[in-house]
Amino acid sequence: MVPGVLLVHGWDGSQEQYIARAHEIAALGCVCLTFDLRGHARHASLRQEVTREDNLRDVLAAYDTLISHPTVDPQAVAIVGSSYGGYLAALVSTMRPVRWLALRAPALYRDREWLAPKGQLSRPDLVAYRRTLVGPRDNRALAACEAFTGDVLIVESEHDQIVPHPVIENYLGAFKRVRSATYRVISGADHALSKQAHRQAYGQLLVSWMTEMTLGARATGTMTRPVSASPA
Repeated sequence: MVPGVLLVHGWDGSQEQYIARAHEIAALGCVCLTFDLRGHARHASLRQEVTREDNLRDVLAAYDTLISHPTVDPQAVAIVGSSYGGYLAALVSTMRPVRWLALRAPALYRDREWLAPKGQLSRPDLVAYRRTLVGPRDNRALAACEAFTGDVLIVESEHDQIVPHPVIENYLGAFKRVRSATYRVISGADHALSKQAHRQAYGQLLVSWMTEMTLGARATGTMTRPVSASPA
């Protein structure tokens, strides 16, 4: 059996952002799955209607599709998420078995208005919220991080104006029970990783970390082994 890796893009993004990374991680001996959230790509007409609940269900459906693959070890699943995708990944970790979480510039939202269209949330309120100290008792995603016991990678962009440093501090502070936590900052990068050099730096960080995680799991024998059928 091999690890399964689910890659979740951010708001205003698409699975195209993770195709190259998926191929690199697949080369490590993993099964990777990318997909488009509702309200994005071919579903862009739903942009002003889709809610966080809708997109959480999208990620859960994609997760279930991934682990239905016959070679995927359901106890060795990684979720990789950027921005909004990182926020959703954190939430999914309380609803499905997740061994590894890789969060790039994970966004943070208030719990209220969960069923309101995501695209209609107040931007000024989000900006203010993301500059405040928030703990697991006050935020569903951070509570999920506090409960997480696997390995986590958090990647920050040095000049991120969308997900500023206080958000990263809130996430780092919430991961209290993890097996390991790796935190990296991409120097000079903005939220979108607009420059090719910054996208490459993130890709190298992610693939290096996934290599360490999967090799470690194989070395310690904690991957599930396929069950051989007995001869008739």
